Parts: sequence; C-alpha cells; structure tokens
Amino acid sequence: MNLKRRLRGHAEVHTGALNDILFILLLFFLIVSTLANPNVIKLSQPKAKSDTKAKQTVVVSIDANNQFFVGTSKVSLEELKARLQPILAKETDQPSVVINADKNVPIENVVAVMRVARELGARSVLAVDKNGVQ
Repeated sequence: MNLKRRLRGHAEVHTGALNDILFILLLFFLIVSTLANPNVIKLSQPKAKSDTKAKQTVVVSIDANNQFFVGTSKVSLEELKARLQPILAKETDQPSVVINADKNVPIENVVAVMRVARELGARSVLAVDKNGVQ
C-alpha cells in the first residue's frame, strides 16, 4: 500500500507585482525628497540677468510684510545679529548670508541685513528669480 502522494503541490507566492510597486514608491519618495525645500516662506523675488551661486551658510528671508526669518524661524531685526552669530561662527570657510527678500520689500531692510552680515564677517548674497529679466 503506497500512502505517499505522488504529486505534491508546492505553495508559491508570486511577488513580482509587489516588487514593482515597492520600487515605484521608492522612486517617488526619492524624487519628492530632493524637490522638497526647507525654506518654505513664499516670496516673489526680484529678477536679474545673472544668477549667483553661493554656498548657503544661512538664509535670511524678508517677506512682503517686512517680517524677518532665519531659516524658517521668525526673528526681529534687533535680534537678527544675535541669531546669526552662532551659526556663522561654526563656518570655517568664508561664511555667506543669502538674503531672500520679496521684491516689494523696502531696500532699507535688505541693507540692514547686509550690514549685520558685514559686521559678523560674512559675505551677503541677494537671491533673485532664476528666469531673469523679461
């Protein structure tokens, strides 16, 4: 009496479709993470013919309401120097302050940030629209 089954079915899980979906999700999150910008303050920048690339030690933003931001944290003009000093002190190379100002901001506010950057020994760079003058 032969009790063994001659034809045994082997259980198999097909993961080809699952691998495709996981690969697509991985690519999606990689692309989205490279496009994400930590400086999320929305500004309409002035236009210029040339675009200056500089190593960004710190970004100071001035919005249309004349509010100052270091990175994404709101500061007043009086406490700007105290906030920038420890950040710029960490930089061993030539530190730079990128000024990201709305095009409607009075020039006095931009010059005030440039003055603070010069007092701290940093180079100031004004961010402009990449499309250039039309």
